[in-house]
Amino acid sequence: MCTAGKASGTLGDRTEGRPYASAVISVVFDVGETLVDDSREWRAWADWLGVPPHTMSALVGAVTAQGRDNADALRLIRPELDVAVERRARIAAGCGEQISETDLYDDVRQALSELRAQGLWVGVAGNQTSRAGDCLRALDLPADAIATSQEWGVAKPDPAFFARLIEWAPGAPGDIVYVGDHPANDIGPAKAAGLRTALVRRGPWGYLWADDPDGGQAADWLVDRLTDLPALLR
Repeated sequence: MCTAGKASGTLGDRTEGRPYASAVISVVFDVGETLVDDSREWRAWADWLGVPPHTMSALVGAVTAQGRDNADALRLIRPELDVAVERRARIAAGCGEQISETDLYDDVRQALSELRAQGLWVGVAGNQTSRAGDCLRALDLPADAIATSQEWGVAKPDPAFFARLIEWAPGAPGDIVYVGDHPANDIGPAKAAGLRTALVRRGPWGYLWADDPDGGQAADWLVDRLTDLPALLR
């Protein structure tokens, strides 16, 4: 289920001349389409809403291209849909979200392990449910801490999410790198909070917005694979 993507290689390092006074202490990763291939979850939503998987994929692509919330793909099928209510209904029906080893991208464990071996603190924090947080913790990832937006009571791109992240991860804002695939949810608000940023070029948002001035071009680093990061942050 996981795919290797393009050949490994650093697409961009834009830190030269930036006013960072200290070395990186912490690296925090987004979840969906950064660590986890979301294909299983979108297929589950397609089944739940009674549409073919290719229809769901097309709608996700459409809202991505328009810069909209990915949950809008679900609302295009059912305009009055309450995502939180439907998630609870899926759980009650035994169809709740799952994250297993096969959902991880193939570079995740190596990248996180190498970063920790370099003495960096590694965290995972994204817009996920508490159920997803439990699933991630059950995988015993090489990470120092895992948190989700539902557990924190605030979601990206709200500045309060990144304020909470800065309290949670060791170091000052400029000592922390936030790694994600989504310019509007990850790169923009993380930079506004004073964090350094890396955009991974994969998933619908990472591929589509990698060359955009407010997307990948705005990040300090633009990479094809997470395993590019240890050398960049060494």
